[in-house]
Amino acid sequence: MSVCNWLAAARLRTLPLAAASVLCGILTAALQHRSNLTVSALCLLTALSLQILSNLANDYGDACNGADMLARKGPARMVSSGRISPAAMARGVKLTAAVSCLLGITLLCAALPAISAAEPQSWLLWLLLGAASVAAAFAYTAGKKPYGYIGLGDLAVLVFFGWLGVLGTEYLHTGRLNAASWLPATALGLWCAMVLNINNMRDIASDRLAGKTTVAVRLGLPRAKIYHTVLLLAAAAAWALWLPLHFGGSLFLLCAALLAASAIHLYLLKNAQSSAGLDKLLPQWSITVLLWIVLLWLAAPH
Repeated sequence: MSVCNWLAAARLRTLPLAAASVLCGILTAALQHRSNLTVSALCLLTALSLQILSNLANDYGDACNGADMLARKGPARMVSSGRISPAAMARGVKLTAAVSCLLGITLLCAALPAISAAEPQSWLLWLLLGAASVAAAFAYTAGKKPYGYIGLGDLAVLVFFGWLGVLGTEYLHTGRLNAASWLPATALGLWCAMVLNINNMRDIASDRLAGKTTVAVRLGLPRAKIYHTVLLLAAAAAWALWLPLHFGGSLFLLCAALLAASAIHLYLLKNAQSSAGLDKLLPQWSITVLLWIVLLWLAAPH
C-alpha cells in the first residue's frame, strides 16, 4: 500500500495547528523562566500524533457515515476513494492511538518532577486528560455518535487546541496554571476553530446531504462567514489584551502584524465564493497561525 496514500490520509497541512498550540504553551512557560527540552519535544510529538490520529479517524469515520461522497469538495479521502481499505484504516487508527498513548505516558513521566512539586496527585488528572484527548481525536467523526456531526467540533477545537494544548503544555513545564495564559490559549483555540470552520464552509453541501450538521451547515455560508469574523475578532481582542503583559518593546510591531494578518484573511474570505476558494484558505490560515507563534518567539524578551 502506497506510503503517499497514508501521508495524504494524515493530512500534513493540518499539523501546523498542533505545532502552534504546543509552541504557544512552551512560550508561555518560557516567559515564566521555565523550560525543559525533553518535555517540550514530547509535548510536540504527542500533539502531532493526536492530530494524525484525528485525521485518520476522520477519514475512516466520514467514509463509514457517508460524508465523503462524490459531492464533497477538497482533497480526496483515502477510504472513500478506495485507496486505503476500511480495515487497513481501522488498523492504522488503532496503531496511531497506541503511539499517542505511549508518547503521552512518556511525556507525563518526563514532566512528573514539575507537576508533582505543585500537587503530588495531579499526574492522575493529566493521565485522564490525555485519555480524553485520544478519545476526542477518534470520536470527532468516528464511532456510533460522532460529536462532529452535531456541531460540537468547533468547541472541541477550542478546548483541545486552545485550552488543553496551550495551558496543558505550560502546566507540564511549570507545575501551575498562570491566569493570564488563558488569553493566548483562548485566542489560539479560536484561530484553530476558524480552520475547522473554513473546512466546514467548504463542505456545506456534502455535509448537509450526509446529515453532518456542523455549525456552518446550521448557519449557511453567508452567516458562517459572519461567525468566522466573530471568531477572528474575539481572538484578536484576546491577543491584544495579552501582548502588553510581555511584549512592551515590540508591541507596535506585533499589533501591526496581527492587524495585517486579520485584515488580509477577512479580505480573502470575502472573495472566496467557491469551495475551491475556501479550500485555498485552509493551508494559508494554518501557516499564518504557526508563523504568528514563531513571530512571538522572536519578539519575546530574552
